Amino acid sequence: MSGIDVGEELGARAAQARALALLRIRSRALAVVITPAAVAVVLFAAGAQGHLGGPVWDGVRWAVLGVAVVVLLVAAAVAVSVARARPAVSPTVPVAEEGAPDLYRLVRDLADRLGVPAPSAIALTPDCDSWLEDRTHRSTRTPRTTRSSSGNAAPEAKNPAPVLVIGSPFLWWMRVAELRAVLAPVVAGTDSSAHPDIAAARRFVRGLDAAVADGAAPGRGVLRGAPVTFAGWVARLLLRACREHAAEMERCVAATASMRAQGVDYALRIAAQEQVGLAYAGWDRLLTRVALPAWRMGRWPSRLDAGVVSALTELSRRDRLADGFTSRLGERPACDLLEEPGIADEATSLLAARLFHGGPAESGPDWAPVDWQQYPDEVVDRKWRTEAARLHRVLDAMGVPPASVADPAVPTLARVMEHLAGPGGPGEELAAGIGAAVARDDAQAPAPGPAQQPASAAGADPLDLWGPDPLPLFPLQPPRTGTELLADHVAAMVCCAAVDTAGAAPGLDWLDGPALLVDGERRADLAVPVLSLVEDGDPDPLRSWLAEVGVRSDKPVRLV
Repeated sequence: MSGIDVGEELGARAAQARALALLRIRSRALAVVITPAAVAVVLFAAGAQGHLGGPVWDGVRWAVLGVAVVVLLVAAAVAVSVARARPAVSPTVPVAEEGAPDLYRLVRDLADRLGVPAPSAIALTPDCDSWLEDRTHRSTRTPRTTRSSSGNAAPEAKNPAPVLVIGSPFLWWMRVAELRAVLAPVVAGTDSSAHPDIAAARRFVRGLDAAVADGAAPGRGVLRGAPVTFAGWVARLLLRACREHAAEMERCVAATASMRAQGVDYALRIAAQEQVGLAYAGWDRLLTRVALPAWRMGRWPSRLDAGVVSALTELSRRDRLADGFTSRLGERPACDLLEEPGIADEATSLLAARLFHGGPAESGPDWAPVDWQQYPDEVVDRKWRTEAARLHRVLDAMGVPPASVADPAVPTLARVMEHLAGPGGPGEELAAGIGAAVARDDAQAPAPGPAQQPASAAGADPLDLWGPDPLPLFPLQPPRTGTELLADHVAAMVCCAAVDTAGAAPGLDWLDGPALLVDGERRADLAVPVLSLVEDGDPDPLRSWLAEVGVRSDKPVRLV
């Protein structure tokens, strides 16, 4: 037996030992519950046999019986609350086998090579991660059918394998061989999931966690909320006792799966892990710099996963550390394993918008998809003109005079520069006004309402399982200061003036988001002169920049 096999065996035994420790905690809790009932049975049996007689022991017997009944009723209520609680399920986009037969075949072949059960299904998540997720629970389990390897419908097993959740950026950026190497240690974890002790321990912990969440949920009346709150308190006590064993069990399971997977594409997995880090960096930039401005404008990019390929290709071009990664793009991408990659991309893009921004579940007048070709005109240009209009509204509210007395209604860049120019100018007052206006506009924006998922991602809405908590679940950006907002609005006004008076155009930079194109080339040097004006009241750097580009600050600018 090799060292890897020995380590795998030891890891499996350690995980099973921790699972048994968790089940012993459950057994001890049950023993505590039935102890008063057992004492009552002994006392009544002794009385029936003529022992422990007299009025004192009769009182003791009935008192213990009363305690036993109360304890059993409370325990039953707690057990029902735990059984009815719905464990949290990650919001994902399901991938049917009919829509990705090659992907299912790859995963099953990988499971065969590892000697583990194949996952019961595959789902996509708009994140750079992959994991196994057990979605069975005694309170929510419903009769289902699964596809066998022959394609026929087969009844669901009593303990079905977990769902394999794959990060959608991996499918578009990684090649097929790289994806298989990255998924090997994840799929290897199905072996531990099939172990009855580990599966039972996980169900026990998930039920307790769900009961704690239900107990902390607001909005219940006193009569209905008190039992649930008490059940949550009991579940929290049990979770504290389980915490160390559960964490150690999962660590042993992960270590065992990693050891089992070392014999499958190990050398390629090292290189593929570099792609994981690169994908994460590009995905983060794409969401925060490119997708977020569109979401704030009521538009959601419908091809985020395709965009991450462009972003990472651009990152590879700019970063010498990533040099050579683009040579892999000639190999077959993993998204080819999907029958309709465009539909899957659209569904995960909409889910990303809901998770990270809080948009509705379907398109509407104020929440429409946008293609990358339309992004500059429908997002970038609109964003600039909206912010420029807000800037002039705040100036109007402050009573700032127009730059042109002849036509005071015409908005110009000169008005903004004259107001901010000079040491000790009112930049802080304007920044505070912009911050208040942004907060007011955000508060007046229509709240995302519940709706059904689009047909492209048919099935139950994955976010329904998260309850009534407000979205977004994972905000991308911390709140911006008034100075940062003011700098953004002044830069937007400069860009509008450049487009209207100097023939510039809005553009898209895959890593930095909205960009100003002058003569077809991106101008990335606007931030410094704008900050000099906003923070120091020095307009000279910006005037030099405007003269170089050919922007007329005295000319009118079109606003929305």
